[in-house]
This record gives sequence, C-alpha cells and structure tokens, in this order.
Amino acid sequence: MSQSRPPVVARSVLVPFVIVTSLFALWGFANDITNPMVSAFKKVLELNNFQASWVQFAFYFGYFTMALPAAIFAKKYSYRKSIILGLALYATGALLFYPAASMESYGFFLLSLYILTFGLAFLETTASPYIMSLGSEETATRRLNLAQAFNPLGALGGLIVAKQFILSNLEVERIGQEAYGALDATAKAVVRTTDLAIIRNPYVILGLVVIVMLVLFVVVNMPEKEEHDDGLGMGAAIKRLWRQERYAGGVIAQAFYVGAQIMCWTYIYQYAESIGISNADAVPYGVAALVIFLVGRWVGTYLLSYISGGKLLFYFAIGAGVMTLLTIFITGYVGLLCLVGISFFMSIMFPTIYGIALEGQGEDAKFGAAFLVMAIVGGALMPTLQGLILDVGGSAYTDTLILGVPEVNFSFVLPLLCFLVVAIYGHQVYSKFPAPHVDPAPPAPPRP
Repeated sequence: MSQSRPPVVARSVLVPFVIVTSLFALWGFANDITNPMVSAFKKVLELNNFQASWVQFAFYFGYFTMALPAAIFAKKYSYRKSIILGLALYATGALLFYPAASMESYGFFLLSLYILTFGLAFLETTASPYIMSLGSEETATRRLNLAQAFNPLGALGGLIVAKQFILSNLEVERIGQEAYGALDATAKAVVRTTDLAIIRNPYVILGLVVIVMLVLFVVVNMPEKEEHDDGLGMGAAIKRLWRQERYAGGVIAQAFYVGAQIMCWTYIYQYAESIGISNADAVPYGVAALVIFLVGRWVGTYLLSYISGGKLLFYFAIGAGVMTLLTIFITGYVGLLCLVGISFFMSIMFPTIYGIALEGQGEDAKFGAAFLVMAIVGGALMPTLQGLILDVGGSAYTDTLILGVPEVNFSFVLPLLCFLVVAIYGHQVYSKFPAPHVDPAPPAPPRP
C-alpha cells in the first residue's frame, strides 16, 4: 500500500494557518480601497492631479522604505515577531486617519498611509514564507496558493467599501465639483469636514480590525520558525544578486510593471469621469478589471505549462501594450473597456518576474525577495508623473488635446512605456537565459 501524501494543511496548524491567511485579505483590502482615494482627496481638498497622486506615492513608497528592514528583522528574529510588528504598524497608520481628519491635514493623511504601508511591507515580506513553513515542503506551494486565493477577496472588499461607504456618500460628489468650488468659505468648510470624516471612518475601523488580528497573534500559540545566521552575509548576498543580469533586470522590470498596474487601476476613475461616469459608478469597472485580472492569471498559469516564463511574459507585455494603445487613441466608452482589458495581460507579470529573478538563487533569495518587494516603489513614482500629464492645460481631464486625444487618454503613454520595459526583459530572458523548465518557481507574494 502506498504511503499517503501529507495534507496541505495539517489539523495541528489549522488555526495558525487560518489566522495568517486572513492577512492576505487584509493587505488586499488596503491596496484596493486606496486607489479611488486619489480622486476623492482631489475633490474634497481641491487639489490638482499631481498633488492628489501623492496618495499613491505615500502608499507605495512605504514598501520601498521598509521591505529590506523587514527581511532583516525576520531573519534575525522570526516570522511571527515580524508579522506582529507589521500588524502594529498597519494599525497605527490606519488609526492615524482619525487625527488627520480632525486636523484636516492632507500631509497628515499622507503620513498615515506611509506608516500603514510600513506594516504591509512587513506582512508581504514574511507572511508568504510563514505559510509555506506551516507543514510539509511537498505541499508548500499548494498551501501558499490556497492562502493567495483570499487576497483578491480582500481587494474586492476594499473596492466595495470605497464605493458604498466613501464615494457614494461624499457631499462633494452630490453637489458637484463646480458648485463646491463656488461655495463660501464657511459652507465649504462644513462639506470638507463631513467628507474627510467619511474618508476617515473605514480606515479607523480597519485599524481596529488589525488590532484584533494582532491580539490573536499574541495570544494564540503560533508555530515559531526562527531564522539563523547561515554565514552567507547580507552584503555578499546582495553583491552576488546584483551581478546577475537576470536578477537586476527583474527588479527593474518589476518596478515598471507595478508602476503600470497602479496607474491603470488608479486612473481608471479619472478616465471614466472624463466620459461622464461618476467615481462611485466607476467602481464596477475597477471590479471588472480585478475579475479579468484573476481570469488572466488562471489562463496564464495554464499556459506556463507549455510556454516558458520569459516568452509568456513577452507575449503578455505586447498584449498589454496593444490594449494600452487602444486606450489612448480610442476615446469614450470603448476606450474605457480597453483600459479594463489591460488587466488580463498584467495578470501574470508580478509572479512571473518574481519567479524568474529568484530562480536558482538559493539562500540569497531571502534578500533578493526584499528588493523585488522594494520594486513596488514603481507604484509610488509613476502615478505622480501621470498626474503631471493630467495637469497639462488645467486640473480637469480634458482641458487640452495631445496627439489629437484628451490628456487623460494621452497620459496612458506612461503605462505603455512600462509594458515596453517588461517586454524587453521577457525577450532577454527567453533568448539569453533559457530555463530548464517552464515553471518560474518560487511562487511570488500574492499581489493581485
């Protein structure tokens, strides 16, 4: 009789597995509730597009700041302690929305988001390997994929909360931007105070939920996986990594990919508004983009059984580029649908780049993964540049024409350039570094 295979999740670690898996939903929620906030802060605080884009800069720059310290902390102490610290930072950032709203300070809101993503960097750097450690190595990848399935649920939850509890309730949306700008100072202050409280409340509730999770991690008997000094040394490992063209190129490609993803998912609301669709009514298009993204990931995962990771990355980047060109040069509702369709081709990019860059790195992969998480800084830098393009001619989205299309359409030339960088990397990988197999292991952290 053949020996039975080990379970994906053993009964003895089921409770810890469920608790850690919930973290995947928590950071998915934070990511996708924040994308519509660029437009919300712009309207309530009467910002231009560049100023509003600092929401994404503050959010994603936190990853760049804290990813490597998170990896060092986890290596010195343990995954569990790293997650506890990450939850503490996450909760602190979310709860700081309360004094930020009381002070009506945009800078304070940005600081809150920056601190919040310190926590997300700790969670994303450590939760995935912790999940993989909760059982047999034979079932580690299946266990991580199971946990990853809860990330998009959190992302959808973030979009739903943004629509139902924030965008649909903003007074500035009800009265209209032009009427809001025409109010006297006293009336405008009343609307601003009300709307900032509406933006604040979901984040404060989120902070309280995160505190509950933190308490669970403290009181529940969670398995410890201590990291020990392997004698390799961080400096030597980093030097080895950056000498490799495949790894260094992967970090660069990852930064451009994340920048493209955040631009396409953030400015879908501005694109929709330019054709007469309100922010609240544009949320279903954001949801559709996420659903199409997940379908693309399933299709892409299947295709990786037959096509090498580098080649499929190249094909999908070309597909994304074509859809972006259509988004730029087809105005109106069809252009919006093309923007939604880009998500299908973005679907496999993050995990594929991640896997290709780390394949065969051994123990160096621990620090290599941190730089790939730091590459999320692309999501901080690129949206601000797109905001500058949107401000050409004024703070509206159709103030002027560039190459015969409104500036909101033309601004998607930046994602187009990003996909070009990804395509070049994919081509180099499959032409210069033919893989011995087509599965770009190890699995990536579950960014949707």
